[in-house]
Amino acid sequence: MADRLSRTRRLTHTALYLALGILLPLGFHALGIAGRVFLPMHIPVLLAGFLVGPVSGVTVGLAAPGLSHVLTGMPPGYAVPLMTLELSIYGLIAGLAYRRLRLNVYIALVAAMVVGRVMFGLGLMLLATMGLELPYTAAALLSAAGPIVTGLPGIVLQLFLVPILVAAVERARPTP
Repeated sequence: MADRLSRTRRLTHTALYLALGILLPLGFHALGIAGRVFLPMHIPVLLAGFLVGPVSGVTVGLAAPGLSHVLTGMPPGYAVPLMTLELSIYGLIAGLAYRRLRLNVYIALVAAMVVGRVMFGLGLMLLATMGLELPYTAAALLSAAGPIVTGLPGIVLQLFLVPILVAAVERARPTP
């Protein structure tokens, strides 16, 4: 019975983070704050990985961009496969590094962010070889106009907010 409750709790929390992955960007856009700058969809994916585990992180990372696009029109169509790749890696690495390898939350967070962005770049190069027109090229990934530089405020926000939220949720959890 305890295992069933645990599965139910994981499923419920995963659904919560998926909903946040759709609603949080809507809130940012409603306030006129660009998603490409503050990366609001990344936060629930990272939290799912940190707080529920790698399977939840991957699930939220795989589902949030596509569902958000279908329901809200954001992110734009060209970005959905790139964000799906990037965010699923974010959730996987955050969950594996923090929950399985027991790394410090900051080290796990930076690892997830670096590997996720590398996968974003590889995905960008793959899409470019298919002849798809994208708003930036793989070469522009690190340029001043590229997504890493554009997303620096979001990266800083993640580095500040995610560890605080992880610590707060872990403190509030009842001990088994």
